[in-house]
Amino acid sequence: MPRSPKLPQGMPSAKQVLAFLQTSDTPAGKREIAKAFGLRGQEKIALKKLLKDMTDEGLIDGRQTAYHRMGGVPKVTVLRVVDIEDGEAIGIPDNWDAEDAAAPPRLTLKERKPKGGQRVPALRRGDRVLARTEETAHGWIAHPIKKLPARSDGLMGVVEIDGSGKPWLAPIDKRIRSSSPISDLSGAEPGQLVLAERAGRSDRAGVKVVEVIGDPLAPKSFSLIAIAKHGLPHVFGEETLAEAGLAAGLPLHPGAREDLRDLPIVAIDPADARDHDDAIWAEPDGQGGFNALVAIADVSYYVRPDGALDREARKRGNSVYFPDRVVPMLPEVLSADVCSLKAGEDRAAMVCHLHISPQGKVTKFRFTRAIVRIAQNIAYEDAQAAIEGGTAPQHLVDLWACWKALADARQARDPLELELPERRVMLDEQGRIAEIAIRERLDAHRVVEDFMIAANVAAAQALEAKTAPVVYRIHEPPAREKLIALRDYLKTFGRSLALGQVITPGLFNRTLKDVSDEAEKMQVMEAVLRSQMQAYYGPRNAGHFGLALASYAHFTSPIRRYADLLVHRALVDAYKLEQPRPKSAIAPTTGLSERDRASLQQVSDAISQAERRAMEAERDTIDRYVAAWLSHRIGEIFDTRITGVQSFGFFATIMGLGGDGLVPISTLGRERFRYEEAAQALVGESSGTRYAAGDRLKLRLAEANSLTGALKFELPEGGNGSIEPRGGRPPERRKPKPVAGQRGRPANIRHQGRRR
Repeated sequence: MPRSPKLPQGMPSAKQVLAFLQTSDTPAGKREIAKAFGLRGQEKIALKKLLKDMTDEGLIDGRQTAYHRMGGVPKVTVLRVVDIEDGEAIGIPDNWDAEDAAAPPRLTLKERKPKGGQRVPALRRGDRVLARTEETAHGWIAHPIKKLPARSDGLMGVVEIDGSGKPWLAPIDKRIRSSSPISDLSGAEPGQLVLAERAGRSDRAGVKVVEVIGDPLAPKSFSLIAIAKHGLPHVFGEETLAEAGLAAGLPLHPGAREDLRDLPIVAIDPADARDHDDAIWAEPDGQGGFNALVAIADVSYYVRPDGALDREARKRGNSVYFPDRVVPMLPEVLSADVCSLKAGEDRAAMVCHLHISPQGKVTKFRFTRAIVRIAQNIAYEDAQAAIEGGTAPQHLVDLWACWKALADARQARDPLELELPERRVMLDEQGRIAEIAIRERLDAHRVVEDFMIAANVAAAQALEAKTAPVVYRIHEPPAREKLIALRDYLKTFGRSLALGQVITPGLFNRTLKDVSDEAEKMQVMEAVLRSQMQAYYGPRNAGHFGLALASYAHFTSPIRRYADLLVHRALVDAYKLEQPRPKSAIAPTTGLSERDRASLQQVSDAISQAERRAMEAERDTIDRYVAAWLSHRIGEIFDTRITGVQSFGFFATIMGLGGDGLVPISTLGRERFRYEEAAQALVGESSGTRYAAGDRLKLRLAEANSLTGALKFELPEGGNGSIEPRGGRPPERRKPKPVAGQRGRPANIRHQGRRR
């Protein structure tokens, strides 16, 4: 065994062991200590006795696999999240002995900027996370390394009774594969959806029911499952509701605002929109360009810094949208009424005035507080139909003309163009699934998106011009490791990706443009998306790679995003847009508070985590709806595409619908299949039959679990699923290698103007 050059070699003293444990970057057990000091033979036996003596003397605690200083915390350890304070997760050591006299230390979890990797998913109470710890003058902090699979803490599941009458909790999280024994039903009945927690320190103690939710298959249950599973704050306290009521009664002060009520400003939104926080207008300037404005709900007028409303909005970070409901960032009296830009109603707005050149460049901008009266709330589909049918009013015609100039400038900028399908769940009046379809992408979506991007850029630049605080929307360039993985993946299609140059979004666009086969293009598009970094919020600018922009902030959705509210407050301060003081208990200022300024990095991290939490909850819910939709079609054969391969089988998704399902290797027949990890393929040893990522094939739906969202497929009887190799290449030539994170979720940079 090689001896470490960093430590004195030979049998260490107790003091040297303590010093090593305190500085070790990895969990240190007896084996690691022996290796560090280069111990052999009898020295290892002596070390075992020394460690036992140190444990008996109270110098160290822990097991033989991970010792640490008594009263301290290992440098790398597992933490359990026990609280969320001001948007930050608070954890305690997961294996802390509850019988110890000392209370477990509370560590604040702070995420470091990842070096080429994905950020840790948003944390909630009950989560377990592997973290690197650090003791500072202000207490313990921890930097998450990765989120760990859930234990039975805070489990949600369905009560089941086995043949002997013993109750079990069947989990609704598809990542948890086994049921837990229930020691205390607390009145729950078989078949009911319940929340449970661990009944003791060991897994054998089982769980106890703490809350009965009801029928797991009842309409609208899937969103309730996501709310509970992800720990989404969804009930407003009395103080928050009372303050919302006071805020809703604030006068608009028309004399203190720019009056824009005569302009035909329109809000174009989804047909099922629950709130309307942006509206647009444009007219020709007579010289080939346009004067335009983007009117945004003036949420900062109603939600004042440091009040109950503000604290709750900061904690939530954003609204969360499910097919059957919305968990709003703000109480309904504000989010769906007073702040929402409704046609024919006077509304307070923060307005970005833009002058757009004939080439689509924004040459001038200014920000005002205004009073507006929206001329029309119109759905994307209706706006598109009016334009195409020649029946659009002049204000829509002018909007489209201005957008064409903006689109020309966008094309010249060459941002990342990824058009991946978005699933839409439509429910009937009883909350039952009426249809699941791919949301159509229209020019109307692009019109709104390009106006919003222009306003967001203007907001960032306006604050920079005043050296004011900015909460940027940041999307960093792809890490080199991901680019190398993407290059290797593209080689399997016979395509190249040159890395010896400056990486720009246009490089990916040209790669996609060269792919003519639509099925192959979809695969390449997904691979490109997975190579991207995840977008996040922060006070230090790093640009937005995907949009090919040097400065970018979120300004256009303050009803549903706290980041936008902070940008509005900064604009109020920077451009002296304060309103008259209210004659009520509402705070007088609508700008940034000292707390906002002092904790901009902290709150940016918190709302970035809240956004990821919301995305996970929304995706989980869609997966459950898809499984429920398919549960009545068990036995049908679908066109699918392989999305991932493992030693135990492969995953496939239904083309045109989505929903990943597993094909276990045990169902592929009697032939023995070999897993080729480098190629991410399963290969039959006798027949040479090959299943690899990207292959299209027909599969029979065997199971659809609406509680977990999990699907299971099998080959059609008497066949291999009619494998169609991607791009028409013969199987023996394909040696696919997945991009980094292939089974993970895409970076959140694509969302029709909502999450960019």
